Amino acid sequence: MPRTIPVGNGDLLITFDSAYRVRDMYYPNVGRFNHTEGTVQRFGVWADGRFAWIEDGGWDRELRYRPDTMVTEVRLVHREMGLELVCSDAVDFNEPVWFRSIQAHDLSGRTREVRVFMHFDPCLRGSPVGNTANYDPNTRSVVLYKEDSYFLFNCWDGGRSGIEHWAIGSKRIGGAEGTWRDAEDGVLGRNAISQGSIDLTFATHIQVPPNGVGRAVMWMASGATYNDVKRRNALVLETGPERMISRTEAYWRLWARKEPIDLSPLPEQVRDAYYRSQLILRTQIDNGGAILAANDSDITMMGGDHYSYCWPRDGALVAYALTLAGQSELSRAFFRFCGRVIEPEGYFLHKYTPTGDMASSWHPWMLEEQRVLPIQQDETALMLWSLRRHFEQFRDVEFIKPLYDGLVTRPASWMLAYVDHHGLPKPSWDIWEERRGIHTFTVASVIAALEAASAFASDFGEPDRAVAYKEGADRLRGAMRRHLWNPEHRRFARMATPLPDGTYRLDMTPDSANFALFAMGAFAPDDPKVEQDMLSTRQALWVKTGIGGIARYQRDYFHQVERERISEVPGNPWVICTLWHAQWLIARAKSVEDLKNAMPYLDWAIERSDLSGVMAEQYHPYTGEPLGVAPLTWSHATFVIVVMEYLRKHRQIMATRKAGGVGEGALGGAI
Repeated sequence: MPRTIPVGNGDLLITFDSAYRVRDMYYPNVGRFNHTEGTVQRFGVWADGRFAWIEDGGWDRELRYRPDTMVTEVRLVHREMGLELVCSDAVDFNEPVWFRSIQAHDLSGRTREVRVFMHFDPCLRGSPVGNTANYDPNTRSVVLYKEDSYFLFNCWDGGRSGIEHWAIGSKRIGGAEGTWRDAEDGVLGRNAISQGSIDLTFATHIQVPPNGVGRAVMWMASGATYNDVKRRNALVLETGPERMISRTEAYWRLWARKEPIDLSPLPEQVRDAYYRSQLILRTQIDNGGAILAANDSDITMMGGDHYSYCWPRDGALVAYALTLAGQSELSRAFFRFCGRVIEPEGYFLHKYTPTGDMASSWHPWMLEEQRVLPIQQDETALMLWSLRRHFEQFRDVEFIKPLYDGLVTRPASWMLAYVDHHGLPKPSWDIWEERRGIHTFTVASVIAALEAASAFASDFGEPDRAVAYKEGADRLRGAMRRHLWNPEHRRFARMATPLPDGTYRLDMTPDSANFALFAMGAFAPDDPKVEQDMLSTRQALWVKTGIGGIARYQRDYFHQVERERISEVPGNPWVICTLWHAQWLIARAKSVEDLKNAMPYLDWAIERSDLSGVMAEQYHPYTGEPLGVAPLTWSHATFVIVVMEYLRKHRQIMATRKAGGVGEGALGGAI
């Protein structure tokens, strides 16, 4: 189930499913630890002797955000109960405190007491063992803790603060379902403490006048010690919970709009989705610099693992989106993270935890009794290319100085040497992490990385290195034309496999990852070979149903829906793959009319997204339902990239037109 309205601040991340139930809670790092392990955290309402959990069929739910901010606006209507709730969730922009503001509206025309219940089913530090919850009379709150993970729950009903209604007990032991069952009669038992596999429920009672509104706020303060959460609870009481929500709303609107970007050439829905994508991106980025691929724990049901890791490839592309959007502090933090985790030889391993440790992997260290590097070389290359794009945007010399050796010269020198007898990169794993060989995507990214390193070396006064890196990029470009272009198919292979006789076996499966041919500058977007490849790939991979979109590659097996009608449904449509085609149309555009050809692909991504603006990894080719994880950080980053490239090309075209039209055809190039 997609995570429809994530809220966070880089330390604390809360995710909600489409039924408005909290499912994931990460602290003190985004992606580590998940203190709920994806279990359902319930939210319920009692009025006039009737109780309903929020997932019950009687509720109409609209889950969205307030415009251009990371504060939610959730509208919940239960006609039979005569109630409408408007809830706003936010994680304070500075403190690891999650708020839920509740406005209860009476629709029946009579005075009501509305009891709102929040249930928490903890797996602190990823395990239900050893948890403790107790009622704290000092703060009139419920405190949940294990080791260095503390969470304090409290509430305010507009007139007074403190929890007066709570239940603490066992779950899934001896037949106990949990304290959420205690809520269903509207009254909680007030047990003072419980330990082990436990859960807790607390409530606030809201007095609502006829056809009027009653208000309350619930919150959860996070910390490493009891004193941490007590101090943060005191801050909430001193500042006022509503004021903290308001300041958070203002902060995120300022953050998203801080750059004076002229979005007027874009339709309103694209502008809105651009700001929303930036904010959703931010929820998936840890304050320590790690950019997480996704934090939707439902994916563990399929493979026994999750996406709460930092892949240098995903991170580099997200950092490029952040660079284009002017979010320089976040891109700097990512590159510093890369400087801490890169191997001494100059390459990255598969993926990393949010704290920089080596993460789980399926890349072997030995194949056919031979030692191999368990890497995807494109990850190393893309980092260097993205770092150069960052530097060209911000010219932050002092920032680059300590990273120059570890993230520029060593990786570039390693890539320069890590080639076979034809001058192509040695085999590694592909962008999809499924096949080992020599990939068009990888070769294109290495060309871009070596050219980036050449520019850096020239800036840093090392002309010998600058020449060596540039010549290496040129040799790779020539080898790519000679060995990966298939004249019979009139397109590039997606992969070459070395054979014992020194030649290659080409895999000609259409693959959207071949967009890399132009995207980082290996070839011009209007190069005839690139045009042939992009057009034939679009034709082969477009999903020919009412849903549309572009698949990763032909016969993609990941979450595969259609196995028979491959010509019509080559795979499930992915956001990134669909938007990559838009990038090509933008890169080759020579007029405003050409540029507009990219707009249907942006519209497609918006139409597929949730009401809240969340974009999934991929979608069902017949129903349009999200598949895989949601949100996928990469999806939102690609949307930001396409928007910014559209605007940049629009400015270039208009400037050329104003100057008399000379040179308009030279505007294509690297993204």
